[in-house]
Amino acid sequence: MVFFSLLLQSAFAQQITVTGKVTTATGESVPFANVLIKGSQNGAVTDFDGSYKITASGNQTLVFSSQGYKTIEIAINNKTSVNVTMEENAMKLDEIVVVGYGSQQKKDLTGAVALVKPDEIQKRQVTTVADGLQGLVTGVKVRGGGRPGQEANVEIRGLKNLQNTNPLYVIDGLVTSANRDFNPNDIESIQVLKDASAAAIYGSRAANGVIIITTKKGKKGPLQVEVSAKSSFTSMPRYDLMGTEEFAKYNNMAYDNAGLPRQNLNMAVNTDWQDAVFKTGMMQDYNASFSGGSENSSFFMSGNYFGNQGTVIGTDFDRISFRVNSSGTKGIFSIGENLAISNSKTDEMSGNPIIDVYRMTPTIPLYDASNPGGYGYGKQGVADTFGTNPLALADFSNTTNENFRIRGNIWSELKFVPWLKYRFNFGYETSFDSYKYMRKKGSWTLNQPQDPSQTDQNKGRSETLLFENTLTFKKEFGKHDITVLVGQTYQKDNYNQIYGTKRNLPMNSGTGEYYEVLNQGDSPVVGGFINEAALTSYLGRLEYNYDNRYLFNAVIRRDGSSRFSDGNKWGNFPSISAGWRISNESFFKSEFIKDLKLRASYGELGSGNIGNYEYKSFVNNFGQIVLGKDQTLYPSATQVKLSNSELRWEKLKQTNFGLDLGVLNNDLRFTADYFIARTEDVLFGFPILLTTGNDGGNPISNAATVENKGFELELAYSKKINDFSFNASVNFTKINNKLVSLGNGQNENYSGNTVTRAGLPVGMWYVLQTDGLFQNQQEINNYKNADGKVIMPNAVPGDIRFKDNNGDGQITNEDKTIVGSPWPEFEMGLNAGAEYKGFDFSMNWIASHGATVYDGFRSVVDRFDDNSNYRRGIQPWTPENPNTDFPRITKGSTLNSRGDTDRFLENGDFIRLKYIGFGYNFPQSVLKDSGISRARLTLSAQNIITITKYKGLDPEFTNSNIFERGVDNGAFPNLRTYSLGVEFSF
Repeated sequence: MVFFSLLLQSAFAQQITVTGKVTTATGESVPFANVLIKGSQNGAVTDFDGSYKITASGNQTLVFSSQGYKTIEIAINNKTSVNVTMEENAMKLDEIVVVGYGSQQKKDLTGAVALVKPDEIQKRQVTTVADGLQGLVTGVKVRGGGRPGQEANVEIRGLKNLQNTNPLYVIDGLVTSANRDFNPNDIESIQVLKDASAAAIYGSRAANGVIIITTKKGKKGPLQVEVSAKSSFTSMPRYDLMGTEEFAKYNNMAYDNAGLPRQNLNMAVNTDWQDAVFKTGMMQDYNASFSGGSENSSFFMSGNYFGNQGTVIGTDFDRISFRVNSSGTKGIFSIGENLAISNSKTDEMSGNPIIDVYRMTPTIPLYDASNPGGYGYGKQGVADTFGTNPLALADFSNTTNENFRIRGNIWSELKFVPWLKYRFNFGYETSFDSYKYMRKKGSWTLNQPQDPSQTDQNKGRSETLLFENTLTFKKEFGKHDITVLVGQTYQKDNYNQIYGTKRNLPMNSGTGEYYEVLNQGDSPVVGGFINEAALTSYLGRLEYNYDNRYLFNAVIRRDGSSRFSDGNKWGNFPSISAGWRISNESFFKSEFIKDLKLRASYGELGSGNIGNYEYKSFVNNFGQIVLGKDQTLYPSATQVKLSNSELRWEKLKQTNFGLDLGVLNNDLRFTADYFIARTEDVLFGFPILLTTGNDGGNPISNAATVENKGFELELAYSKKINDFSFNASVNFTKINNKLVSLGNGQNENYSGNTVTRAGLPVGMWYVLQTDGLFQNQQEINNYKNADGKVIMPNAVPGDIRFKDNNGDGQITNEDKTIVGSPWPEFEMGLNAGAEYKGFDFSMNWIASHGATVYDGFRSVVDRFDDNSNYRRGIQPWTPENPNTDFPRITKGSTLNSRGDTDRFLENGDFIRLKYIGFGYNFPQSVLKDSGISRARLTLSAQNIITITKYKGLDPEFTNSNIFERGVDNGAFPNLRTYSLGVEFSF
């Protein structure tokens, strides 16, 4: 008893209280850093000022760690004060990566997974998450635009099918969409699962890749308040168009060359339609969040307002969103929820004013009291154009879309023992959609019928229920680290809609506004529909790590979908991947190379990207038929869409080889991936003849096989020298797609000016080839085929000479040939940043090379058989001006204005400064007495420098038609944006 008493007194005598402060190299506090006594579970967390207090023995060691910083161990050595300076961990090999139904350390990944820093997205002025990803991730192609509420197209590792290319989004475990009603300010982390092995856990929905988003959570510590505000001004790029005097000169020339009487142009008018339609836009983004937590619980709340007044009249977008995330733990039981509520409203763009501003001529006034509604537009013999007055269209034709969405999940966990955990996740999402179209009386184009006022309205509701049960086993046995996950999920989707139409709406005589409610007007039309779908899945994953050298991962998922017939409902989607960390081998001795890992994987993913009832026939039961001698009217029904009961899963098979390398103490990092992806049984509806009786849309079939091959490279460097730190990274992506076969006995598919042919990339340019201009009649007469036949006898000097590729002595569609590809040979991104004391700078460049694109703008303004405006400064062929590549202009012939030629194909290469920003963090010495713990000012700009030869508004345009990917047909351009922001923390 005496011995144990003395021992106990000795132990207590060694216990001391240690205090200190944890800061960065720049002197800033590191709040919520973990301070643990090495070899025990005892520890503390720094407060908001970075201070801590802990009781320990004088001979023990403290371990300091915080996300984004290198872990530090410091021996106490009986000191009562231990201050620590933490260094940023650029490599972050110990960073936790969410990979679907679980997480892994970054260093243990065997698949192609990319991490994106959320602040890289949040510092930009974007509407959706996708907009902010551009240029940040290899293999991820993003094409957006500046229309308010516009959602970007995302393509991960090239073309996987012939329909939708957008990836699957998973937010806090809920399969959903990160569309325009999601607040990017709430993001804590983003992972992009690019290859089949990484995405296989999501099986049939992961063929286009997966983007996993985790929203912010509260941390242990006092209440933290963060407020930010950002205002941005946007401007529209402009076409270089003719004014009245120059327009009249060439319009008269075109009529004269055709032998037609000139128009009676109104020379007293000189309308700049771009000035009338385009304006300076403004975006406002206000965000506030509150977070905190204790030992066993945490919470995070946020509110956001985002408003975008567009650069085109009649366009704007507003979003209000709220979020609450909380969690708590009691013993072996944990529970939490993530809830988001948003309301977004979009005033949609009427028609396409991007085209209208050059379809309308400068001799047409904005307003004309003699026209119904009072707006100016084409007039016979004065302005023979069927262009649309965008001001009139915005006034008389209004469309608004409003969406109220609730989405979130409730999860609970039981941790029976440290190595066995059960998790239940219930996800729920519902949205209330409201659409309203209002047609007022008035005209916006020549010869327009005088339609009555009309309103079309519909109300829809979607609902998704998700039930998930998973069991996770994770245990270490010596050098063996094993994780096994098994689970089951069930998801049910429902969408229903009702709609109504009324015409001849009465007008309020006091205000001049129409009554837009559906109990007014006449000629009612009502209707509605319901869509339902369900998906049941079983999944399993095995992760094995031996001695941090040999890594193995295997996944299997089995999905059953109601969208397929009973015989084809189920599909199996396996994957396997392995990694070898050579740098951890005993024979590998290098101070220069700190990390070297080889990766290899193979996986199969699926896609059921079709409608809910495609395997069933569609019947129209609203028909009527007259029968019998009394000509009696009977109801009837007829099949309007052919069915295909043999539809089966589209299946992607992908192989990936990767290398991860870190040198110079991991300051320099290199990642390389090579992949081969082949999608078989591609689901698509190719056109069939209407004579089959099919007028309900093209029936879907497993019609094609598509293949992608490519490689991705990323090189990144970061360094800190005293108060100065900088980072730079460059990424390179090269992808080649090929249509292996079309199936159904087809060899090729034509769409516009493109052909999709087996063995070639999708949507290749298929047009007539031009071969200069005829300079005189002798050249026309001498242009013959091998048989001596004059090929273009009706041409005149100044006309385009077309190549007779088949040698039959005439120019027909048979002379068309493949002349180029709309797909870039490679794309690149450059990201760089620097910090010095409180100042920081960052920028992002993107580049694309090798694509041939079709300039829809030039295909209109460079033709003269139509009455649109023309491109300023053109020099058409005349006998006095023969040294030009611009053909003679004439109203009476389409020879020089054909759109199916290579004349309007252009080089789509571009280099763009996508983002540049400057920031300043006020020093703590300035803020210490203000109650503000952090204050920051930012100044940034987007899309301000573009280097390109493309003559349209924006070489970075988007076209959702995969077969006509390179056609710029009035796409809304990316806008120059200038932003000023301020951030506070309390």
